[in-house]
Formats: sequence, structure tokens, C-alpha cells
Amino acid sequence: MLHFPIWKRVLIWALVALGVALALPNLFYNRVETHNDAAAGLESGAPETPELRADLAQWPGWLPSSLVSLGLDLRGGAHLLAEVQVEDVYAARMDALWPEVRDALRDVRDTVGTIRRQDGPPDELRVRLSRPEGMSAALEEVRALAQPVVSLTGVGTTDLEVSSQGDTLIVRLTEAEARATDDRTIQQSLEIIRRRVDEVGTREPTIQRQGTDRILIQVPGIGSAGELKALIGTTAQLTFHPVLGRAGSAEANPGPGNIVLPSLDEEGVFYRLEKTPVVTGEDLVDAQPAFDQNGRPAVNFRFNPHGARKFGDYTAENIGSPFAIVLDEEVISAPVIQSHIPGGSGIITGNFTVEESTELAILLRAGALPAELTFLEERTIGPELGQDSIEAGRIACLVAFAGVLIFMALSYGLFGLFADLALIFNVALIFGLLSAIGATLTLPGIAGIVLTIGMAVDANVLIFERIREELKTARGPARAIELGYEKAFSAILDANITTLIAAVILFAMGSGPVRGFSVTLGLGILTSVFTAIYVTRLIVILWFERRRPRTVTV
Repeated sequence: MLHFPIWKRVLIWALVALGVALALPNLFYNRVETHNDAAAGLESGAPETPELRADLAQWPGWLPSSLVSLGLDLRGGAHLLAEVQVEDVYAARMDALWPEVRDALRDVRDTVGTIRRQDGPPDELRVRLSRPEGMSAALEEVRALAQPVVSLTGVGTTDLEVSSQGDTLIVRLTEAEARATDDRTIQQSLEIIRRRVDEVGTREPTIQRQGTDRILIQVPGIGSAGELKALIGTTAQLTFHPVLGRAGSAEANPGPGNIVLPSLDEEGVFYRLEKTPVVTGEDLVDAQPAFDQNGRPAVNFRFNPHGARKFGDYTAENIGSPFAIVLDEEVISAPVIQSHIPGGSGIITGNFTVEESTELAILLRAGALPAELTFLEERTIGPELGQDSIEAGRIACLVAFAGVLIFMALSYGLFGLFADLALIFNVALIFGLLSAIGATLTLPGIAGIVLTIGMAVDANVLIFERIREELKTARGPARAIELGYEKAFSAILDANITTLIAAVILFAMGSGPVRGFSVTLGLGILTSVFTAIYVTRLIVILWFERRRPRTVTV
């Protein structure tokens, strides 16, 4: 009767104590935050000054120091509005198409004569034929390269528009393909920005599309808009180009189909490269910080099978030739290919620090931005703007908390007080879990906590009402309490699982504020079930074992 093993009692109280300990730093938010900033400064190599030691002493080092981060609407942060330069993607698409067009025209060389790529607008590929009379054959060959447009609005159309002007063949994207490319570019930019800003998934940034080519980015807890721009503004576009030679300056004429790029490490040195890369960072599947054979920081990289095949074939065919590794239009290094490099892996060396090699590896893993971002609007939002929201949220939580406590005490007497005690533990566990995972609390998150407070006692109401029913059968108080918990368990589980499924769907499908609400709601469901089924039951058992009442009034 009401048997609870010792190990289970110890485990329950240990989990409650752990949750309270993790939530405790949030009661001393400013002191703990000062301590954390000082600890981070020492770890980064800052000199240990008396002021820094005083800040470090604000909070004991042996206690948990994780805090619930406050969102942009509660604490402030950075706000950016960026415009995606989709024209860059058109130019890259034309550059990537040139080898295919060249190979296709070589099949009809007798008819079209020699071919040469001409300079033109970024969104066009222009090819001059030495025999204009073979233009119809050239048009037929190039049009055969067109593929169907992959979009709902482009069904039945192809991606390339091929025309001629005198002795020049012109290739450009069709209007349907341009629209589809714009959509893909924006979606890819959104995902890459999200991965860079919120790699662990708990910062809860607001990253969403605005209009046709703009992206809104709001990240709480970041000190300035400049810091956010530094995090996402780098394209981290890695490419590998054949080296044609060195150039005297950036203004040197590279020739049709070529480019001149500066060296990252050697000041005043410029390289003349083929504009079309052999392989790009889009084929990268992994990048990790490492050290080269001389112990200097470097980055190991690995290509997917497609990139590995192209990389291996080129190195096998060009042994003894220099090969430029280009990052964001700067030549990191231009080593000479000594031997065939199979397997699709290699190492990027340069004058890196450990921090720079780590940051470069992260950017490469997150993927390259498909196009440059132009920041049209940037703001740093101060914490005072969210003070009204904090006060409103605090009042809502206190009113909901007080109302539930009073209702349970009046409705169920001593058992209601047991439920109130468990509700206090429940809120502590929610904040403890939020602190442990480093989640960000937003105004919708506060709404989730308020809703959880109201829902938390539902399980206790089911249990207490079931105990009332069992007491009417004269089974005795111990047996009535035990049956009340056992028979209410399935109803509690069913009700909370359905709500938890809704929270998971909101988290998976939503973003920003919606995710903030779903996180607190989901954690609140888990802690509510735990406190109702185990904590209140253990409190009731301890009371019953101490008092041994002959009758129980619920």
C-alpha cells in the first residue's frame, strides 16, 4: 500500500534539487551575468585585474551559472535587413555553363569554326563563332543543353533561352528559370544564415523573407549589429581555379574568361586565373580545424563524390601546374600540384590563428552564401525597450500563479497545498531546463509559461477527483490514494501527449516567436507530468506515512 522504493524517492528529490539549482542563478541575474562575463574574459586571455576578480566573485564558481537568455523583445539585440544580390547567382550560373557550351560546340567545330567567349552582361553567356554561317547548328546544339524548369510556376518551360546576334551566340536564363533561381537563392540564404547564427538551435532568431529579395534578421543577446554582420556577412565561398600566371596589379587585363585576384598573404601579389572554377565549395561535405605538418593552424576539407572526382581528375591531368585556392575572391595559396590527389580531401594552409581556422571551418561547414548580402538597415535594440514587456509578463505570471494556488487550496484543502508545492517545483524545473539548454526566453515564451501554469494542475485535478471517487467505495484511505494515481495515469498521459505533439509540430514548422512558445510549452508539459505523477505522490506518501490518518478528506 503506497509503497515507493527508496531509490525512486532519492531519484525524484535529486531531480527536483537539480532543477532548483539550475534555476537559482536566474534569481540573481545581474550578478551571475557579471560573473559569466568575467569568466569569459579570463578564458579569452584578458589580464586578471582587481576589477575582473571582483566581478568573478559576484557568484560562487561551484554553483551552476547558466542563465535563461532573454529575447530581442525582452532584452534587446541586433536587427538587420539584408538584400540578396541575386544577380551574382546568374553570373555564376553562366560561368558554370560555359564548359558545357564549349564541349557541345566542339562537336560541330567543322561547321561553326573556332569559338571564343566574349565579355558581356553578368546574366549572359556570349560566344563568338568564326563561321557565322554555322549559327543554326550551334543554336541547335546549345538548345539541347536546356533542362525543364523545376518549379510549380515553370511547368512546361526550359531553363535556357538561346539566341544569336550576328556572329555571336547568346545564352541567358528564361524568365521562369530566373524566378525559380531567385526563390532557391533566397531559401538557401535563409537556411545558411540560420545555421550560422543559430548553430545549436536555442538562440531563437527571427530570420524570414521580406518581399522578393530581402531577408529580415533579428538576433537577441548580440551586443551590436556590427557583431551580427561579422557573423553572417562573410560568404565563405571556396573555389579552386587553374593559375595562368601572375599579374602586375589588380587593374591588369586578364583576358576574356579570366580574372585577376589578390593574394591573401603576399601584399602586392596578384594572380591571373581562369574565371570558371574546377570545383567549388558547394561540393564540400566537411571542414575541420587542424594543424599542418609544421604545426601551424590549417583547415582540413573533404568533397562529396562528385567534387572528389572532378578534383582528382584535374590534379591527375595537371601535375606540375599551380592551382589556386580562393576564398572570397582572395587567393589563400597557389601550390603546385605534385601528384594525383584522389579521395577528394585536402588541407587549406595560410597565416591563420587558431580562432581564424576554427571560424573558417564553421563557415565552410555551414555552406557558402549563394550571393552577396547588402545590408540596407541595421539597428542595435537596447534593453530598455523591452522593459514594458518584462513587467507585463511578470505581472501575468504572478497573477496566474496566485490564482492557481488559491483555487487549488480552496478546492482540495491539504491536498491542494501539496499540488501548490509541486507547482512551485514545476516552475523551477522549467527555468532549470531552459537554463541548461541555453534557450532564449521571449514574450511568446512567457505566454507558454503562463499557459503551463494553468495546465499544470490539470493532472492533479484528475488525480484528486479520482481519489474522491475511490474514497466513496470504503476501500480505506491508503488504497483510495493508490488507486487514484493508478487509474488517472492513462488519462493524464493521453491528454499531455496530444498537447506535446502540438508543441513539437509548432517547433518543427514554426520559427522565431512560434518556436519560443513551443519550447516553453513542451518543457512545461514534461515537468507538469513529472511533478503531478511523482512529486505530488511522493509528498502525499511522506505525509501519510507520518500521520497515518484513518480518514482522508479531499
